[in-house]
Amino acid sequence: MKMEPHVVVNGHARPLGDVGGHTTLLEWLRGTGYTGCKEGCAEGECGACAVLVARPDVNGSTGTTRWTAINACLVPAAGFDAQEVVTSEGLGDPEHMHPVQEQMAVRGGSQCGYCTPGFICSMASEYYRADRSPADATAEAAEGEPGAGNGHARPADPDAPGHAADHEHGPNGFDLHALSGNLCRCTGYRPIRDAAYALGSPSDDDALAARRSEPAPAPAPTVITTGGTSYRRPADLAQALDVLAQHPDARLVAGSTDWGVELNIRHARADLTVALDRVAELRTFSFDDSSGSGAVEIGAALTLSEVERLLDGRVPLLAELFPQFASRLIRNGATLGGNLGTGSPIGDSPPALLALDASLVLASSSGERTVPLSEYFTGYRKTVKRPDELIKTIRLPLPVAPISAFHKIAKRRFDDISSVAIAFALSVQDGQVADIKIGLGGVAAMPIRATATEEALIGKPWTPRVAAAAARVLADEGTPINDHRASAAYRTAMLGTSLRKFHAQNAKVGV
Repeated sequence: MKMEPHVVVNGHARPLGDVGGHTTLLEWLRGTGYTGCKEGCAEGECGACAVLVARPDVNGSTGTTRWTAINACLVPAAGFDAQEVVTSEGLGDPEHMHPVQEQMAVRGGSQCGYCTPGFICSMASEYYRADRSPADATAEAAEGEPGAGNGHARPADPDAPGHAADHEHGPNGFDLHALSGNLCRCTGYRPIRDAAYALGSPSDDDALAARRSEPAPAPAPTVITTGGTSYRRPADLAQALDVLAQHPDARLVAGSTDWGVELNIRHARADLTVALDRVAELRTFSFDDSSGSGAVEIGAALTLSEVERLLDGRVPLLAELFPQFASRLIRNGATLGGNLGTGSPIGDSPPALLALDASLVLASSSGERTVPLSEYFTGYRKTVKRPDELIKTIRLPLPVAPISAFHKIAKRRFDDISSVAIAFALSVQDGQVADIKIGLGGVAAMPIRATATEEALIGKPWTPRVAAAAARVLADEGTPINDHRASAAYRTAMLGTSLRKFHAQNAKVGV
């Protein structure tokens, strides 16, 4: 017999109650007494609300679990029916601190403490990453010695043996991008980094580490209705398409990273919310490079973090995109299907996918059709997708272009929205441009291909003079506007500058 809707929090089942489709996981957790997670920005930028959730490890053995950190402020509580959540209260206990908590304490990584629970959960997610490879000798070098009487640790030397050259990976295998979505306003990041770099491996009796070798909880088909609003998790794709055929105005969600912002900041409420994040047919992946006409097939509901791990660098343009796409907390939930489904002109994935000549498989209860991404967008937040359709698969033809780049122009290096995004995919033979595709975001009412610039380059010699002439064409491709992120003149200038930079970095290819 199916249990009433519930969430397993820190090992204990808690009834969901009347959450409907508009109660966030953060709101529900705090209302249930788990007040460690905090609300800071309510739009997924500060990380104060981070928690751990049990998810299938797409790169692990069949039936293994990955502890994944997400923003609790962005996701519907109803989406965690029969799922497992760990908050900062579930790490360690009053008698024995968790290793992450202990390192943050002894190294001075917490001051006012408001952001600390979120940092702890994001850090714990990386601590439990199965393929993190601590090196005992270098991990010891990162530990440092307590400061003189102030309880602070001496900072680990980033130039010491064992540190990665990019200063973003510790000698213990810790990837600092795991903390890219967590903000600290008082302590500063050096002691937090020191705590991260001092972590060893989980002990043999660590229950959360042992949990990784067990299956993640299967998604439960869910229907929760409260106050006239409903949340539904279909059992499979056929059921999802049937619901969509009957309710074409339903709000579709996967990672819910857009849903949460609309709910918290703009107070948007849909009568029916339909969850697609765990629909098996939307979480498929294949990489067929056995022939000259192979393809990559990416399920629309795979998270960006999962796609990054599955591709493992085999599509260099996407490998360059992923670290610049929001933060790890966001990428752990966000999907390509969601980023494309919103039709936003400033999404980061459309320019890269346009340059990769992607196409989309759109599904409805009446069948499937394939649409080139270059023909998908029709206007501001408008696409050819019908109300009864959803994005099933993103398809990339193989082989990919040998030379590529993703230029994100934003005010911050990471965890920011693009003012302009430009993606290049180039093939050069015998010194001439054999093929080039350029995707643009942030310079028009929708993501676009820079077709005039492509035509100005194809068949021409790959020289500074030709690139400079094409850069002038590229500067006129968009119809940018003035807004709080950048002026139209700045966006125009960045288009031309981007192509000149791309050529300068790849001037010798094909020569």
